[in-house]
Amino acid sequence: MKNPKFLIAVLVLVFEINLLSLQAQAQEVQNQKFNVNVDLYSNYIWRGSKLGTGPAVQPSIKFSDRGLTIGVWGSFDADGYSEADPYFSYTLPFGLSLGMTDYYLPDLSLFETSEASGSHALEVNAGFEKGGFSISANVILNEAGGIASAGGDKYFQVGYAFKDIDIFAGAGDGWHTVGGDFNICNIGAAVTKEIRITDNFSIPVSGQIIFNPDREKLFVVAGFSF
Repeated sequence: MKNPKFLIAVLVLVFEINLLSLQAQAQEVQNQKFNVNVDLYSNYIWRGSKLGTGPAVQPSIKFSDRGLTIGVWGSFDADGYSEADPYFSYTLPFGLSLGMTDYYLPDLSLFETSEASGSHALEVNAGFEKGGFSISANVILNEAGGIASAGGDKYFQVGYAFKDIDIFAGAGDGWHTVGGDFNICNIGAAVTKEIRITDNFSIPVSGQIIFNPDREKLFVVAGFSF
C-alpha cells in the first residue's frame, strides 16, 4: 500500500460510522420500551395460595409507553404447572391505573371458552398508588370451569412501601378462599435488595413472608430476577 495513513484513516472512519450506527440502533430499541425479564422463585404464591410445586420460573415480556403497558407473564415449574397471562393496563399521571388480565393455563385448549370447561378467566383491575401507599381491586368477569373461576371472584389489597420493607394485606372470595366466602387470605411482608456482581451488573433478590389465615398456611418465599 502506497499510502498507509490513508488506509488507517479509512478504517477509523468506518469504525466510527459503525459505532454511531450501533448507538442509533440501541437508542431505537430503548425508545421502543420493550422489556424482557425472568424471575426464579422458591415457590409460586399468588394472593396467599400456593400454585404448582417447588421452584418456579416466571418469564415476562412487556411493552410500555406513555402510561400504557401490554405484556404476557408466565409461571412454570418442574412438576408440570404452567400459566401464561396476557394483560394490559393504563396508568394515569396522578397514580390511578386500570387494566385487564387474562388468566390462562396452557395445558388447556386456547380456544375453550365455555362456562363448564373454559381455559380463560378475565379479570378487570383497578389500582391507585401515592407515595408508599397502594390499593387495588380485582374482579373476575366470567365463569370458566377449566381454570376454576366462578365469575364475580373478587380480590382487594392494600399495602405500604417503607424504606426497607413492604407490607400488604389482601382479602377475596371465590377461587381465593377455601369455601368461596369473602375472607382475609393474604397478609405479608417483602424485602428486596441488590446483590452487586460487577461494577455494572447486579441481581435483585427478594424475600417474602406470607400468612393466609383462611387456609391456615404460612409461606416463606425467596427469589431473584434477571
